[in-house]
Amino acid sequence: MLLLAAAAGAVNAGAFAVCDRFVTHVTGTLTRIGTDAAHWLLMLEYSMVLASFVVGAMVSVLAIQGRALRGKPPMPAAPLIGTVAVLLLAAALGDAGAFGPIGAPAEEAVHFAFLSLLAFGMGLLNATVASSTALAVRTTHMTGPASDFGVHLATAWFSDGEARRQALQLAALRGGKLVAFVAGAALMFPLVPAMGFGAFGLPALLLVVSVARSFAPISPSQSPSPSTLTALTSPESIAQR
Repeated sequence: MLLLAAAAGAVNAGAFAVCDRFVTHVTGTLTRIGTDAAHWLLMLEYSMVLASFVVGAMVSVLAIQGRALRGKPPMPAAPLIGTVAVLLLAAALGDAGAFGPIGAPAEEAVHFAFLSLLAFGMGLLNATVASSTALAVRTTHMTGPASDFGVHLATAWFSDGEARRQALQLAALRGGKLVAFVAGAALMFPLVPAMGFGAFGLPALLLVVSVARSFAPISPSQSPSPSTLTALTSPESIAQR
């Protein structure tokens, strides 16, 4: 989960370095749609970024939940691999000049194409984690984790014993996600001036490592018992990992 948060932080910082706009910050995108309501073309372009995020989330659920509902094996890794492909495509197209020069004046048409592509990938990523944890965990934005961090700290303050231990454990998870997001952004931001759009290979690499760790085969000796497997795959357990 921390690697996914770091990848999202890197993508957000990369988008800001390229065209002075954030991409995983849907709240900000909605605000821009409202503030640009008098400028219909800008409003439509920001709406395109929002729609790309939503479509990415839809595609993720189709790959995971949709297949299960049709009696087919779900493909939980597919949306994450798709996000890797989106990031590598953005890097390749950017290096080919499709999105214009880095640092050019913001709100050009090519920038919205760039932001929409990244937003689609972040929608894939966020919905994959959300749908796999009963909507308990998000990775592309930190408002929820920051709020949860405060809630768990307050709970720990007024609790004792096992309740306090669990609250501190959850606070550590949420705090870790905040730190990972910041770390991803800190690593990415200086890479863009040095490597150009190729810097988006960093979040792609983080996602590849995360997928490899999450879906690595388990040897028979490491396989959990059915009761343990049920506990490990509960939404509460997944949210804490």
